[in-house]
Amino acid sequence: MGLFGKSGEWQEAASVSEFDSTDRKLLDYGGENQIGLFKTDDGFYAISAWCSHQKTSMAHGDLEGHELMCPLHGARFDIRTGKNLSLPAVKPVASYPVKIDDGKVFVKV
Repeated sequence: MGLFGKSGEWQEAASVSEFDSTDRKLLDYGGENQIGLFKTDDGFYAISAWCSHQKTSMAHGDLEGHELMCPLHGARFDIRTGKNLSLPAVKPVASYPVKIDDGKVFVKV
């Protein structure tokens, strides 16, 4: 099941132009349903905004290449896959497909 009760729905998340001055956007669907949308040199990626170690928001964590660091304890995650790359995180976070259509960014949730 997706965030909205149905699996696999494409949701409009942003305009590509919103990323002219930033590399990220927090998509807040209420409660624990938050996704970090990131832009890198090779495209857009979306993962759960919550660290799997201690449920802290990673929306403002340092991003180097494709590695996002949780600001609380330094766990790193691959924004392409959600895979945990370092301790203290021992579990991945959810990742979501992203597509661009007519200047809009869509996330499949």
